[in-house]
Amino acid sequence: MKKKVIILATGGTIAGVGEEGKIVGYIPGSIAVDDLIAAMPKLKDVADIEALQICNINSDDITDKIWIRLANTINELSKDPNVVGFVVTHGTDTMEETAYFLNLTIKTDKPVVFTGSMRPATSISADGYMNLYEAVCVATSNEAREKGVLVVFSDCIFAARTVTKTSTYHVTAISSSGMGAIGIVRDGDVYLYASPSKCHTTKSLFDVKSIDKLPKVSLLYFYADADPGLLEYAAKSSDGIVIAGAGAGEFSESYKSIIEKFNIPVVVCSRIDGGIIFKENLLCDNTVAADNLSPQKATVLLRLALACKIDRQNLQEIFMKY
Repeated sequence: MKKKVIILATGGTIAGVGEEGKIVGYIPGSIAVDDLIAAMPKLKDVADIEALQICNINSDDITDKIWIRLANTINELSKDPNVVGFVVTHGTDTMEETAYFLNLTIKTDKPVVFTGSMRPATSISADGYMNLYEAVCVATSNEAREKGVLVVFSDCIFAARTVTKTSTYHVTAISSSGMGAIGIVRDGDVYLYASPSKCHTTKSLFDVKSIDKLPKVSLLYFYADADPGLLEYAAKSSDGIVIAGAGAGEFSESYKSIIEKFNIPVVVCSRIDGGIIFKENLLCDNTVAADNLSPQKATVLLRLALACKIDRQNLQEIFMKY
């Protein structure tokens, strides 16, 4: 009896359509998930597939409501003993944020595997079909259980917390930068070599079953001669702020003088790929060090922490734990 995998589709380039043979100028989210699966009959050799179209959009249009729907849908469907795993098809632009959100909010040890593509389905050498096939293989693997949310792209398996997009055009654009892949897929066989150590899924305190939206967090990118007035403007309409600081999370004295007056939480990251922020790096006593989380993922964690009423005194522990 074949294993059952549920594919939850959200759109993106993997469902994109454009001029035959061309890579650019396509429209993301144009192919329904049933048609995507029908074009890959080999998937049925791996698992019994059930498909669910969550949405069909460019991933730049993903919202917190879609995140919450995905988490609650997976949490409910994972109760079915016949389901061994899930695949989420997603645009690459914001895949890392959605994957990290689910890594913190789903309550199952069954594999949840993200994938997508850098080339639309109508291009020459479209990469989406192979990525989807390999994602289904990982979703059926016993080795992938209890690893948290995973991302499969170009033969490699990445952990949701460290995965990121590193190119606008390479088919290997999804990676984990300096952290590397935790496994590979070869001819449908899954090889895993490491396990994520930070809290996730069933060990995470975050639960979104009773909420329909997340608090608002603004992300500001510091640069030379950055206007500190942007901080004041953002704070007026935000429940929290994340700053992508220079170097080890640094910013100007004019930024510092404003941040020190804030009553809302401020999390400090680095704008540098591979940056790590320690508490000792912080320029303001009322800020929180993001460890090695990217600015975009720090916004996800801060929104969830605020939704769960984590007070500012305990935020630093949350950022070290997750």
